[in-house]
Amino acid sequence: MTEVSHKIDNQLLQRVNQIGKFIGNTPLFPLNHIFQKKGVSIYAKFEWQQLGGSVKARPAFNIIKQAITNGHLHKGKHLLDATSGNTGIAYATVGATLGIPVTIVIPENASEERKLILKSLGAELIYTSKFDATDGAQAKAKELFSERPDLYYYADQYANDANWQAHYHTTANEILSQTQGSVTHFVAGLGTTGTFVGTTRGLKELNPTIQAISLQPETALHGLEGWKDLETARIPKIYDPALADRNLHVTTGASYDLIKRVAKEEGLLLSPSAAANLSGAIQVANEIDKGTVVTVFADNAEKYGEVLKQLF
Repeated sequence: MTEVSHKIDNQLLQRVNQIGKFIGNTPLFPLNHIFQKKGVSIYAKFEWQQLGGSVKARPAFNIIKQAITNGHLHKGKHLLDATSGNTGIAYATVGATLGIPVTIVIPENASEERKLILKSLGAELIYTSKFDATDGAQAKAKELFSERPDLYYYADQYANDANWQAHYHTTANEILSQTQGSVTHFVAGLGTTGTFVGTTRGLKELNPTIQAISLQPETALHGLEGWKDLETARIPKIYDPALADRNLHVTTGASYDLIKRVAKEEGLLLSPSAAANLSGAIQVANEIDKGTVVTVFADNAEKYGEVLKQLF
């Protein structure tokens, strides 16, 4: 992807730095009721408690910040990317505060709540077939960029190093600090793979003994929005298969069951992907005799009304 640099808009960059105070620094929550085992603890990062409302706020903000810093994104361009929803919402949130138009290519079967939020934030939505998932959305975004490189800055979150670097510089440090260095295992699902790649790289640099376990859905046809079965999907360019100490599969059924249990036992309404991360963390925690397992709750259930109707 070739971009022509422009003069950096210092006022815009100053505004970006102001917004940065509301990205990251999310709480680490102990799961004391859903899992109990002497010597083993599970914690999860509340990623919805930041501007943009999900874990995707970190990479979306960093992608925008780096593009502005490099002169690739300015008020004369639209930010363009493909997403299953959460990254798009984060782009649209930050874009609205900066006065930067955002164009999102999204599969047509994304939740109605996500579509409504994106429209409310002023994003232009371009729909692709639900059968092609996010791979089809990526292909369409690349097509649009090739047709109008003068109009669009193509963020390309699946290949943009600013994605994983956001977690490398923030999430990893937060986890180590919040656990007082006691974290022994990090568990996260694979979508764009940015959360797993960046956090794992950061944690292992800080403490090489930390075990990193990546999670994938059990089949290509699953109900975990944003997750990828890497055996059948297009593998993101930012993914590094050498980082994972182990790879586990998580079933959609187990994740949906956890949504109901966690609501009653922990007082939390989780999204399917957050519950899937917890399912993987519980698998890991059940296998060890001592340790601190940390995962991330990508978002809560606010954007998953249809799922909640099915479960409750």
